[in-house]
Amino acid sequence: MKFVKMQGAGNDYVYVDCFKEKVENPSEVAVKVSDRHFGIGSDGLILICPSDIADVKMDMYNADGSRGLMCGNGSRCVAKYVYDHGYVKSEKFTMETGAGIKYIEVEPKDGVAEYINVNMGKATITSDFPEKILINGEEKEFIGVDIGNPHAVYYVNSLKKLKEMNLENVGEYYEKHERFPQKVNSEFIYIEDRKNIHMRVWERGSGETLACGTGACASAFATMKRGLCETTVRVHLLGGNLDISLVGDEIYMRGKAEYVFTGEINF
Repeated sequence: MKFVKMQGAGNDYVYVDCFKEKVENPSEVAVKVSDRHFGIGSDGLILICPSDIADVKMDMYNADGSRGLMCGNGSRCVAKYVYDHGYVKSEKFTMETGAGIKYIEVEPKDGVAEYINVNMGKATITSDFPEKILINGEEKEFIGVDIGNPHAVYYVNSLKKLKEMNLENVGEYYEKHERFPQKVNSEFIYIEDRKNIHMRVWERGSGETLACGTGACASAFATMKRGLCETTVRVHLLGGNLDISLVGDEIYMRGKAEYVFTGEINF
């Protein structure tokens, strides 16, 4: 199986061009390729496919083999790949995802995609404002957000505290809390000022990742709804930055996507 590894803000996936390749049992393949010791090493597997209802289709699988509905960083990487390889002929095109059709605009440089803007659609608040739950006997407040997949946004009161959080030890308690029967992506946020927020994320099915595009959108949206930031905000993640804007009632995400390496793997 030929593949390309790509990353957006450090959120790395193995991508397979299914215009040319066929992947049997993608859930099993996702687990194998994601292993950072015995596989390629990634946050999951994304298939780049033809679509009957859009210009291209993104089919996403997490590192544990579970199927994902939407990946913001992944959608930018797919957009860069199909633009650079000529599968789309315009700088504006559509992408089919498990969370519906997404609208893409590429900002090219020297004939290839540099920045990618994704219309992520509408987000909704799914909890009380805020809602309280117990994590290991300690009360935590979160704001629930749905942006095609479920998120819980938690706020911390200092950047130092955010950096020192031991998510490896506690992340699964957030992800698998009984409040979230389908599991949940958990974002931890520090507000620097009205134009900058800092975020760490524990993604369901993958653990802590360097970035999460839908998580950045959910966090920005929750912070905007609290009146604590502007309607355009920069989200600082471990792997890089994303610019998130609320235009009307729709969320836009802007950032880069980059190739890491290509290869071929046998199973």
